[in-house]
Amino acid sequence: MLMVSAPIVGIPEKAALSEVIDSGWLTMGDRVLAFEQAFANLHGAEDCVAVGSCTAALHLILHALDIGPGDEVLVPALTFVATSNAVLYVNATPVFVDIESADVPLMSIAEAEARCSPRTKAIILVHFAGYLADRDAWQAFAARRGLLLIEDAAHAPGLKEVGTYGVAAAFSFYGNKNMTTAEGGAVIARDPALRDRIRLARGHGMSSGTHQRLNSRTPTYDVTMLGFNYRLDEMRAAIGLVQLQGLLEWNEIRRILTVLYRRLIAQHCPTVAVPFSEPRTSAYHIMPVILPENVQRQDVIDRLRTHGVQTTIHYPPVHEMTLYRARFPDIHLPKTEAFSQRELTIPLHPEITSKMVEAVVAALAASINLPHYGSVA
Repeated sequence: MLMVSAPIVGIPEKAALSEVIDSGWLTMGDRVLAFEQAFANLHGAEDCVAVGSCTAALHLILHALDIGPGDEVLVPALTFVATSNAVLYVNATPVFVDIESADVPLMSIAEAEARCSPRTKAIILVHFAGYLADRDAWQAFAARRGLLLIEDAAHAPGLKEVGTYGVAAAFSFYGNKNMTTAEGGAVIARDPALRDRIRLARGHGMSSGTHQRLNSRTPTYDVTMLGFNYRLDEMRAAIGLVQLQGLLEWNEIRRILTVLYRRLIAQHCPTVAVPFSEPRTSAYHIMPVILPENVQRQDVIDRLRTHGVQTTIHYPPVHEMTLYRARFPDIHLPKTEAFSQRELTIPLHPEITSKMVEAVVAALAASINLPHYGSVA
């Protein structure tokens, strides 16, 4: 089965894990600090805070910004549910915003403007599929409205522009991401005071960590704020340090494969649309396509599976999930809903070859019963 995504892990990661185990120090220590500095350097930032997941990163950002009851946060419904869940964690209200179009499935500024209220305090901007939103336009909108701009950059690591839009950016290192630590995430925040507040909340609000107390004269500590257990451990940081060495190269391979996909789909599956037709900076996290209206998506999924090709969907709209439908029963986002009904994600990761791309496109053409289907080799 050709998988939609696949982590690239091997001997270097095993060696890094062995070094951590041999050191006898498994929780936050020197490797976490080294990983934070390396990840920050890659993005042109002074420092960052490594955490247990992107969900934790989003929660910590909102918590540190004092967003809470009575506040509203603009979010897309075309995202993983963690984006809006984090808003609920701080007892604020997520306000779902429609996408711009099927070709640009990013949160619409015009729709965001329409959904603002006196209670709107922040925006969580998702770089869907790794494609960056328009920074200048969103910064102007946030400034005009007096809103805090937060990036959900789970799909976009390794891009210098990420983390420069607003107050903070949240990253994911889950197993299907462009780089992985199995579980894990990070926060880039340019304001040192905000970064320090996030770092403190990451570990129960404790004034010192275990590693710090080991190397100090006193083992005592204080708790100065409400915090959480959102720490990253030494083993995941060690894997992350190895993964960072390949991230930019892997992103470039993803770009090359995406260019090939676009060319072959246009040639052999002309009724299948590929979003982001205009050039746009991207980390090329996933390969979404839009199926023709006259085909049943589940039939295509089943047929591709018989060809040995895994597919998935990015995303079922968050506002249509049971939890959110019960809380917000009257939300209707026509562009998001139409996109989600026809979207299909096909395999994209650095271990895919050009021949595999050709095979996927051939299988896709066969699965939607195009009359001119044939070999694309």
